[in-house]
Amino acid sequence: MTGLHERHLAVSPDWLALYYRHPLELTHGEGRHVWDADGNRYLDFFGGILTTMTAHALPEVTKAVSEQAGRIIHSSTLYLNRPMVELAERIATLSGIPDARVFFTTSGTEANDTALLLATAHRGSNQILAMRNSYHGRSFSAVSITGNRSWSTTSLSPLQTLYVHGGVRTRGPYAELSDERFIKACVADLEDLLGHTRGVAALIAEPVQGVGGFTAPPDGLYAAFREVLDRHGILWISDEVQTGWGRTGDHFWGWQAHASSGPPDILTFAKGIGNGMSIGGVVARADVMNCLDANSISTFGGSPVTMAAGLANLSYLLEHDLQGNARRVGGLLIERLRAVGAGSPAVREVRGRGLMIGIELVRPGTDEADPDAAAAVLEAARAGGLLIGKGGGHNTSVLRIAPPLSLTVAEAEEGAEILGQALHAAT
Repeated sequence: MTGLHERHLAVSPDWLALYYRHPLELTHGEGRHVWDADGNRYLDFFGGILTTMTAHALPEVTKAVSEQAGRIIHSSTLYLNRPMVELAERIATLSGIPDARVFFTTSGTEANDTALLLATAHRGSNQILAMRNSYHGRSFSAVSITGNRSWSTTSLSPLQTLYVHGGVRTRGPYAELSDERFIKACVADLEDLLGHTRGVAALIAEPVQGVGGFTAPPDGLYAAFREVLDRHGILWISDEVQTGWGRTGDHFWGWQAHASSGPPDILTFAKGIGNGMSIGGVVARADVMNCLDANSISTFGGSPVTMAAGLANLSYLLEHDLQGNARRVGGLLIERLRAVGAGSPAVREVRGRGLMIGIELVRPGTDEADPDAAAAVLEAARAGGLLIGKGGGHNTSVLRIAPPLSLTVAEAEEGAEILGQALHAAT
Protein backbone atom coordinates (compact mmCIF):
# COMPACT_ATOMS: atom_id res chain seq x y z
CA MET A 1 0.00 0.00 0.00
CA THR A 2 1.43 3.39 -1.00
CA GLY A 3 1.81 6.24 1.44
CA LEU A 4 -0.81 8.26 -0.44
CA HIS A 5 -3.25 5.34 -0.32
CA GLU A 6 -2.77 5.03 3.44
CA ARG A 7 -3.36 8.76 3.85
CA HIS A 8 -6.49 8.50 1.69
CA LEU A 9 -7.90 5.72 3.87
CA ALA A 10 -7.16 7.68 7.03
CA VAL A 11 -9.23 10.70 6.04
CA SER A 12 -11.84 9.40 3.56
CA PRO A 13 -15.18 7.62 4.13
CA ASP A 14 -15.11 3.84 3.89
CA TRP A 15 -17.68 4.02 1.09
CA LEU A 16 -15.48 6.24 -1.11
CA ALA A 17 -14.36 3.46 -3.43
CA LEU A 18 -11.14 3.33 -5.43
CA TYR A 19 -10.50 1.25 -8.53
CA TYR A 20 -7.81 -1.48 -8.47
CA ARG A 21 -6.11 -3.50 -5.75
CA HIS A 22 -3.28 -0.98 -5.89
CA PRO A 23 -5.03 2.33 -6.66
CA LEU A 24 -3.67 4.72 -9.27
CA GLU A 25 -2.59 8.30 -8.79
CA LEU A 26 -2.98 9.99 -12.16
CA THR A 27 -0.63 12.94 -12.51
CA HIS A 28 -1.15 14.25 -16.05
CA GLY A 29 -2.75 13.55 -19.39
CA GLU A 30 -2.63 14.46 -23.05
CA GLY A 31 -5.08 13.59 -25.77
CA ARG A 32 -6.49 10.16 -25.01
CA HIS A 33 -3.66 9.15 -22.66
CA VAL A 34 -2.87 9.62 -18.97
CA TRP A 35 0.19 8.91 -16.82
CA ASP A 36 0.44 7.72 -13.25
CA ALA A 37 2.85 8.74 -10.49
CA ASP A 38 5.24 5.93 -11.48
CA GLY A 39 5.45 7.17 -15.05
CA ASN A 40 3.27 4.45 -16.59
CA ARG A 41 1.24 5.52 -19.62
CA TYR A 42 -2.35 4.40 -20.19
CA LEU A 43 -4.87 4.68 -23.01
CA ASP A 44 -7.91 6.21 -21.30
CA PHE A 45 -11.19 4.51 -22.20
CA PHE A 46 -13.18 5.96 -19.29
CA GLY A 47 -12.38 9.69 -19.31
CA GLY A 48 -12.92 10.33 -15.60
CA ILE A 49 -16.40 8.72 -15.80
CA LEU A 50 -17.33 10.11 -19.25
CA THR A 51 -16.17 13.59 -18.26
CA THR A 52 -13.01 14.21 -20.27
CA MET A 53 -15.14 14.52 -23.38
CA THR A 54 -12.82 15.97 -25.99
CA ALA A 55 -9.24 15.29 -24.86
CA HIS A 56 -6.92 15.58 -21.88
CA ALA A 57 -5.11 18.92 -21.72
CA LEU A 58 -7.00 20.25 -24.75
CA PRO A 59 -5.13 23.50 -25.53
CA GLU A 60 -8.29 25.43 -26.39
CA VAL A 61 -9.82 24.63 -23.00
CA THR A 62 -6.71 25.14 -20.88
CA LYS A 63 -6.09 28.49 -22.59
CA ALA A 64 -9.68 29.64 -21.96
CA VAL A 65 -9.45 28.63 -18.29
CA SER A 66 -6.11 30.36 -17.80
CA GLU A 67 -7.19 33.58 -19.47
CA GLN A 68 -10.46 33.78 -17.54
CA ALA A 69 -8.75 32.97 -14.23
CA GLY A 70 -6.39 35.85 -14.91
CA ARG A 71 -9.36 38.22 -15.17
CA ILE A 72 -11.81 37.08 -12.48
CA ILE A 73 -12.43 33.62 -11.03
CA HIS A 74 -15.71 34.07 -9.19
CA SER A 75 -18.68 36.39 -8.91
CA SER A 76 -21.85 34.21 -8.24
CA THR A 77 -25.16 34.50 -10.08
CA LEU A 78 -25.94 37.78 -8.33
CA TYR A 79 -23.96 39.60 -11.03
CA LEU A 80 -24.14 39.57 -14.79
CA ASN A 81 -21.78 36.96 -16.19
CA ARG A 82 -20.97 37.15 -19.91
CA PRO A 83 -19.52 33.62 -20.32
CA MET A 84 -22.54 32.16 -18.52
CA VAL A 85 -25.01 33.99 -20.75
CA GLU A 86 -23.11 33.00 -23.89
CA LEU A 87 -22.98 29.33 -22.94
CA ALA A 88 -26.64 29.35 -21.88
CA GLU A 89 -27.62 30.82 -25.26
CA ARG A 90 -25.80 28.06 -27.11
CA ILE A 91 -27.17 25.26 -24.95
CA ALA A 92 -30.73 26.62 -25.13
CA THR A 93 -30.55 26.53 -28.93
CA LEU A 94 -28.95 23.07 -29.03
CA SER A 95 -31.46 21.61 -26.56
CA GLY A 96 -34.39 21.73 -28.99
CA ILE A 97 -36.66 22.89 -26.16
CA PRO A 98 -38.80 25.88 -27.22
CA ASP A 99 -38.51 29.09 -25.19
CA ALA A 100 -35.79 27.40 -23.17
CA ARG A 101 -34.27 28.67 -19.95
CA VAL A 102 -30.95 27.38 -18.58
CA PHE A 103 -29.77 27.12 -14.97
CA PHE A 104 -26.19 26.06 -14.24
CA THR A 105 -25.12 23.85 -11.36
CA THR A 106 -21.82 22.25 -10.39
CA SER A 107 -22.66 18.57 -11.05
CA GLY A 108 -25.09 16.14 -12.61
CA THR A 109 -26.43 15.23 -9.19
CA GLU A 110 -27.27 18.88 -8.50
CA ALA A 111 -28.79 19.24 -11.97
CA ASN A 112 -31.12 16.31 -11.39
CA ASP A 113 -31.94 17.61 -7.92
CA THR A 114 -32.94 20.94 -9.50
CA ALA A 115 -35.03 19.19 -12.15
CA LEU A 116 -36.92 17.33 -9.42
CA LEU A 117 -37.47 20.60 -7.56
CA LEU A 118 -38.90 22.22 -10.69
CA ALA A 119 -41.12 19.28 -11.63
CA THR A 120 -42.60 18.80 -8.17
CA ALA A 121 -43.19 22.54 -7.74
CA HIS A 122 -44.75 22.87 -11.18
CA ARG A 123 -47.08 19.92 -10.68
CA GLY A 124 -47.70 20.31 -6.95
CA SER A 125 -46.84 16.65 -6.39
CA ASN A 126 -44.02 14.67 -4.81
CA GLN A 127 -44.66 11.54 -6.91
CA ILE A 128 -41.93 10.67 -9.41
CA LEU A 129 -41.72 7.93 -12.00
CA ALA A 130 -38.22 6.53 -12.52
CA MET A 131 -36.79 3.61 -14.45
CA ARG A 132 -35.65 0.35 -12.93
CA ASN A 133 -31.81 0.03 -13.01
CA SER A 134 -31.44 3.83 -13.15
CA TYR A 135 -28.93 6.15 -11.49
CA HIS A 136 -29.32 9.91 -11.12
CA GLY A 137 -26.76 11.02 -8.52
CA ARG A 138 -25.84 10.85 -4.86
CA SER A 139 -27.90 13.62 -3.24
CA PHE A 140 -30.77 12.77 -0.88
CA SER A 141 -33.38 13.31 -3.58
CA ALA A 142 -31.38 11.74 -6.43
CA VAL A 143 -30.65 8.58 -4.44
CA SER A 144 -34.35 8.23 -3.71
CA ILE A 145 -35.19 7.93 -7.43
CA THR A 146 -32.28 5.61 -8.24
CA GLY A 147 -33.53 2.19 -9.34
CA ASN A 148 -30.18 0.46 -8.90
CA ARG A 149 -29.82 -1.21 -5.51
CA SER A 150 -26.02 -0.93 -5.53
CA TRP A 151 -26.31 2.88 -5.46
CA SER A 152 -29.59 3.47 -3.61
CA THR A 153 -28.21 4.06 -0.12
CA THR A 154 -31.45 5.04 1.65
CA SER A 155 -35.20 4.76 1.19
CA LEU A 156 -35.85 7.79 3.40
CA SER A 157 -36.94 10.61 1.12
CA PRO A 158 -39.59 13.29 0.71
CA LEU A 159 -40.32 11.85 -2.76
CA GLN A 160 -42.62 8.96 -3.53
CA THR A 161 -40.95 7.02 -6.32
CA LEU A 162 -42.62 4.50 -8.60
CA TYR A 163 -40.45 2.41 -10.93
CA VAL A 164 -41.29 1.71 -14.56
CA HIS A 165 -39.95 -1.11 -16.73
CA GLY A 166 -38.14 -0.57 -20.02
CA GLY A 167 -34.60 0.71 -19.46
CA VAL A 168 -33.05 -2.75 -19.80
CA ARG A 169 -33.76 -4.48 -23.12
CA THR A 170 -32.23 -7.93 -22.64
CA ARG A 171 -33.21 -8.80 -19.06
CA GLY A 172 -36.52 -8.95 -17.23
CA PRO A 173 -40.01 -10.21 -18.08
CA TYR A 174 -40.16 -8.71 -21.59
CA ALA A 175 -36.63 -9.58 -22.77
CA GLU A 176 -37.75 -12.24 -25.26
CA LEU A 177 -40.27 -9.99 -27.01
CA SER A 178 -39.65 -8.19 -30.31
CA ASP A 179 -38.85 -4.48 -30.03
CA GLU A 180 -42.40 -3.55 -31.05
CA ARG A 181 -43.99 -5.89 -28.50
CA PHE A 182 -41.45 -4.85 -25.85
CA ILE A 183 -42.52 -1.23 -26.22
CA LYS A 184 -46.21 -2.16 -26.11
CA ALA A 185 -45.67 -4.20 -22.95
CA CYS A 186 -43.76 -1.40 -21.23
CA VAL A 187 -46.45 1.12 -22.17
CA ALA A 188 -49.11 -1.21 -20.78
CA ASP A 189 -47.07 -1.46 -17.57
CA LEU A 190 -46.93 2.34 -17.37
CA GLU A 191 -50.66 2.68 -18.03
CA ASP A 192 -51.42 0.12 -15.32
CA LEU A 193 -49.15 1.89 -12.83
CA LEU A 194 -50.78 5.26 -13.49
CA GLY A 195 -54.18 3.67 -12.94
CA HIS A 196 -53.21 3.23 -9.30
CA THR A 197 -51.87 6.78 -8.73
CA ARG A 198 -52.92 10.36 -9.18
CA GLY A 199 -51.03 13.58 -9.76
CA VAL A 200 -47.60 12.21 -10.71
CA ALA A 201 -45.14 15.06 -11.27
CA ALA A 202 -42.65 13.65 -13.77
CA LEU A 203 -40.88 10.71 -15.33
CA ILE A 204 -37.09 10.97 -15.12
CA ALA A 205 -35.12 8.69 -17.43
CA GLU A 206 -31.64 8.26 -18.88
CA PRO A 207 -31.92 7.54 -22.62
CA VAL A 208 -28.98 5.18 -22.09
CA GLN A 209 -28.50 4.07 -18.50
CA GLY A 210 -24.95 4.94 -17.49
CA VAL A 211 -24.10 3.43 -14.12
CA GLY A 212 -26.65 0.71 -14.96
CA GLY A 213 -24.25 -0.67 -17.56
CA PHE A 214 -24.98 1.29 -20.76
CA THR A 215 -28.36 -0.38 -21.23
CA ALA A 216 -31.05 1.16 -23.42
CA PRO A 217 -34.60 0.47 -24.57
CA PRO A 218 -35.55 0.16 -28.23
CA ASP A 219 -35.66 3.51 -30.02
CA GLY A 220 -39.10 5.01 -29.64
CA LEU A 221 -39.93 3.74 -26.15
CA TYR A 222 -39.88 7.20 -24.57
CA ALA A 223 -41.90 8.60 -27.46
CA ALA A 224 -44.55 5.99 -26.68
CA PHE A 225 -44.30 6.81 -22.97
CA ARG A 226 -44.65 10.51 -23.80
CA GLU A 227 -48.08 9.96 -25.36
CA VAL A 228 -49.25 8.47 -22.06
CA LEU A 229 -47.53 11.12 -19.95
CA ASP A 230 -49.06 13.96 -21.95
CA ARG A 231 -52.57 12.61 -21.38
CA HIS A 232 -51.93 12.82 -17.64
CA GLY A 233 -50.06 16.15 -17.71
CA ILE A 234 -46.89 14.45 -16.45
CA LEU A 235 -43.53 16.06 -17.28
CA TRP A 236 -40.65 14.19 -18.94
CA ILE A 237 -37.15 14.79 -17.59
CA SER A 238 -34.37 13.47 -19.84
CA ASP A 239 -31.19 12.86 -17.82
CA GLU A 240 -28.48 13.58 -20.40
CA VAL A 241 -25.58 13.71 -17.93
CA GLN A 242 -23.86 10.80 -19.70
CA THR A 243 -25.61 10.68 -23.09
CA GLY A 244 -25.37 14.34 -24.09
CA TRP A 245 -23.04 16.23 -26.43
CA GLY A 246 -22.95 13.60 -29.21
CA ARG A 247 -21.45 10.69 -27.28
CA THR A 248 -23.97 8.22 -28.71
CA GLY A 249 -22.88 9.19 -32.25
CA ASP A 250 -26.27 8.98 -33.93
CA HIS A 251 -27.67 11.92 -31.97
CA PHE A 252 -26.49 14.99 -30.11
CA TRP A 253 -28.87 14.18 -27.23
CA GLY A 254 -30.02 10.75 -26.17
CA TRP A 255 -33.68 11.83 -26.28
CA GLN A 256 -33.41 12.26 -30.05
CA ALA A 257 -33.59 8.47 -30.47
CA HIS A 258 -37.19 8.98 -29.34
CA ALA A 259 -37.68 12.20 -31.26
CA SER A 260 -41.19 11.61 -32.59
CA SER A 261 -42.37 12.87 -29.19
CA GLY A 262 -40.41 16.10 -29.51
CA PRO A 263 -37.98 17.39 -26.89
CA PRO A 264 -38.40 16.68 -23.18
CA ASP A 265 -39.97 19.22 -20.84
CA ILE A 266 -36.76 19.27 -18.79
CA LEU A 267 -33.25 18.23 -19.81
CA THR A 268 -30.31 17.82 -17.42
CA PHE A 269 -26.65 17.82 -18.39
CA ALA A 270 -23.16 17.74 -16.86
CA LYS A 271 -19.93 15.75 -17.20
CA GLY A 272 -18.56 16.19 -20.73
CA ILE A 273 -19.45 19.83 -21.33
CA GLY A 274 -16.73 21.03 -18.94
CA ASN A 275 -14.11 18.51 -20.09
CA GLY A 276 -13.25 18.03 -16.41
CA MET A 277 -14.39 21.38 -15.06
CA SER A 278 -17.40 21.21 -12.74
CA ILE A 279 -20.42 22.10 -14.87
CA GLY A 280 -23.94 20.78 -14.64
CA GLY A 281 -27.23 22.29 -15.58
CA VAL A 282 -30.91 22.16 -16.36
CA VAL A 283 -32.77 23.27 -19.48
CA ALA A 284 -36.54 23.67 -19.29
CA ARG A 285 -39.24 25.54 -21.09
CA ALA A 286 -39.94 28.91 -19.50
CA ASP A 287 -43.20 28.07 -17.73
CA VAL A 288 -41.54 25.14 -15.95
CA MET A 289 -38.27 26.90 -15.11
CA ASN A 290 -40.09 30.00 -13.85
CA CYS A 291 -42.55 28.15 -11.62
CA LEU A 292 -40.57 28.70 -8.41
CA ASP A 293 -42.12 31.41 -6.24
CA ALA A 294 -39.20 31.83 -3.82
CA ASN A 295 -35.66 33.16 -4.13
CA SER A 296 -33.03 30.88 -5.60
CA ILE A 297 -29.46 31.56 -6.70
CA SER A 298 -26.25 29.59 -7.15
CA THR A 299 -22.97 30.53 -5.53
CA PHE A 300 -20.79 28.34 -7.76
CA GLY A 301 -23.07 27.34 -10.65
CA GLY A 302 -22.12 29.32 -13.74
CA SER A 303 -18.64 30.25 -12.48
CA PRO A 304 -16.84 32.44 -15.03
CA VAL A 305 -13.94 29.98 -15.22
CA THR A 306 -16.07 26.88 -15.77
CA MET A 307 -18.24 28.71 -18.28
CA ALA A 308 -15.16 29.75 -20.26
CA ALA A 309 -14.07 26.11 -20.30
CA GLY A 310 -17.53 24.99 -21.42
CA LEU A 311 -17.64 27.51 -24.26
CA ALA A 312 -14.21 26.51 -25.54
CA ASN A 313 -14.97 22.81 -25.19
CA LEU A 314 -18.35 23.03 -26.94
CA SER A 315 -16.84 25.05 -29.77
CA TYR A 316 -14.12 22.46 -30.27
CA LEU A 317 -16.65 19.61 -30.19
CA LEU A 318 -18.84 21.21 -32.86
CA GLU A 319 -16.06 22.55 -35.09
CA HIS A 320 -14.32 19.15 -35.19
CA ASP A 321 -17.53 17.10 -35.58
CA LEU A 322 -16.75 14.88 -32.60
CA GLN A 323 -20.29 13.52 -32.72
CA GLY A 324 -19.50 12.20 -36.20
CA ASN A 325 -16.21 10.82 -34.93
CA ALA A 326 -18.05 9.05 -32.10
CA ARG A 327 -20.36 7.49 -34.66
CA ARG A 328 -17.59 6.38 -37.03
CA VAL A 329 -14.89 5.29 -34.58
CA GLY A 330 -17.44 4.02 -32.08
CA GLY A 331 -19.00 1.85 -34.78
CA LEU A 332 -15.62 0.35 -35.58
CA LEU A 333 -14.81 -0.18 -31.89
CA ILE A 334 -18.06 -1.97 -31.09
CA GLU A 335 -17.52 -4.28 -34.08
CA ARG A 336 -14.05 -5.16 -32.81
CA LEU A 337 -15.33 -5.70 -29.28
CA ARG A 338 -18.17 -7.92 -30.48
CA ALA A 339 -15.62 -10.03 -32.33
CA VAL A 340 -13.57 -10.23 -29.12
CA GLY A 341 -16.68 -11.07 -27.10
CA ALA A 342 -17.69 -13.86 -29.48
CA GLY A 343 -14.54 -15.71 -28.46
CA SER A 344 -15.18 -15.49 -24.71
CA PRO A 345 -17.79 -17.64 -22.94
CA ALA A 346 -17.85 -15.03 -20.16
CA VAL A 347 -19.29 -12.32 -22.42
CA ARG A 348 -23.09 -12.23 -22.40
CA GLU A 349 -23.53 -9.11 -24.50
CA VAL A 350 -21.60 -6.26 -26.11
CA ARG A 351 -23.94 -3.29 -26.46
CA GLY A 352 -23.95 0.45 -26.93
CA ARG A 353 -23.88 3.18 -29.50
CA GLY A 354 -21.21 5.68 -30.44
CA LEU A 355 -18.46 5.82 -27.84
CA MET A 356 -20.66 4.49 -25.05
CA ILE A 357 -20.14 0.72 -24.99
CA GLY A 358 -20.82 -1.93 -22.37
CA ILE A 359 -19.56 -5.52 -22.14
CA GLU A 360 -21.68 -7.62 -19.78
CA LEU A 361 -19.92 -10.55 -18.12
CA VAL A 362 -21.56 -13.69 -16.73
CA ARG A 363 -20.41 -17.00 -15.33
CA PRO A 364 -19.87 -19.18 -18.43
CA GLY A 365 -22.85 -21.31 -19.35
CA THR A 366 -25.23 -19.26 -17.20
CA ASP A 367 -27.03 -15.94 -17.21
CA GLU A 368 -25.62 -15.12 -13.77
CA ALA A 369 -23.70 -11.85 -13.43
CA ASP A 370 -20.00 -12.19 -12.62
CA PRO A 371 -18.67 -9.12 -10.81
CA ASP A 372 -15.45 -10.95 -9.92
CA ALA A 373 -14.68 -11.41 -13.60
CA ALA A 374 -15.36 -7.72 -14.26
CA ALA A 375 -12.94 -6.74 -11.49
CA ALA A 376 -10.33 -9.14 -12.86
CA VAL A 377 -10.65 -7.77 -16.40
CA LEU A 378 -10.34 -4.23 -15.04
CA GLU A 379 -7.03 -5.21 -13.43
CA ALA A 380 -5.76 -7.05 -16.50
CA ALA A 381 -6.64 -4.14 -18.79
CA ARG A 382 -4.72 -1.78 -16.53
CA ALA A 383 -1.72 -4.10 -16.64
CA GLY A 384 -1.93 -3.92 -20.44
CA GLY A 385 -2.04 -0.11 -20.42
CA LEU A 386 -5.79 0.49 -20.73
CA LEU A 387 -8.16 2.17 -18.27
CA ILE A 388 -11.86 1.20 -18.40
CA GLY A 389 -14.79 1.46 -16.01
CA LYS A 390 -17.40 -0.92 -14.67
CA GLY A 391 -21.03 -0.79 -13.61
CA GLY A 392 -24.32 -2.55 -14.17
CA GLY A 393 -27.49 -3.29 -12.28
CA HIS A 394 -26.43 -6.88 -11.60
CA ASN A 395 -23.52 -6.48 -9.17
CA THR A 396 -21.24 -4.32 -11.35
CA SER A 397 -20.60 -7.02 -13.92
CA VAL A 398 -20.47 -4.69 -16.95
CA LEU A 399 -17.27 -3.23 -18.37
CA ARG A 400 -17.93 0.41 -19.31
CA ILE A 401 -16.03 1.88 -22.25
CA ALA A 402 -16.34 5.61 -22.92
CA PRO A 403 -13.16 7.26 -24.26
CA PRO A 404 -12.81 10.92 -25.22
CA LEU A 405 -14.77 11.65 -28.39
CA SER A 406 -11.58 12.50 -30.31
CA LEU A 407 -10.48 8.85 -30.18
CA THR A 408 -8.60 7.80 -33.33
CA VAL A 409 -9.07 4.61 -35.32
CA ALA A 410 -5.58 3.45 -34.32
CA GLU A 411 -6.36 4.02 -30.64
CA ALA A 412 -9.66 2.15 -30.97
CA GLU A 413 -7.84 -0.80 -32.50
CA GLU A 414 -5.19 -0.70 -29.79
CA GLY A 415 -7.76 -0.56 -27.01
CA ALA A 416 -9.77 -3.44 -28.46
CA GLU A 417 -6.61 -5.55 -28.69
CA ILE A 418 -5.65 -4.87 -25.06
CA LEU A 419 -9.19 -5.57 -23.89
CA GLY A 420 -9.28 -8.83 -25.82
CA GLN A 421 -6.07 -9.94 -24.13
CA ALA A 422 -7.44 -8.88 -20.73
CA LEU A 423 -10.64 -10.89 -21.23
CA HIS A 424 -8.62 -13.93 -22.28
CA ALA A 425 -6.31 -13.64 -19.28
CA ALA A 426 -8.96 -12.94 -16.65
CA THR A 427 -11.99 -15.06 -17.59
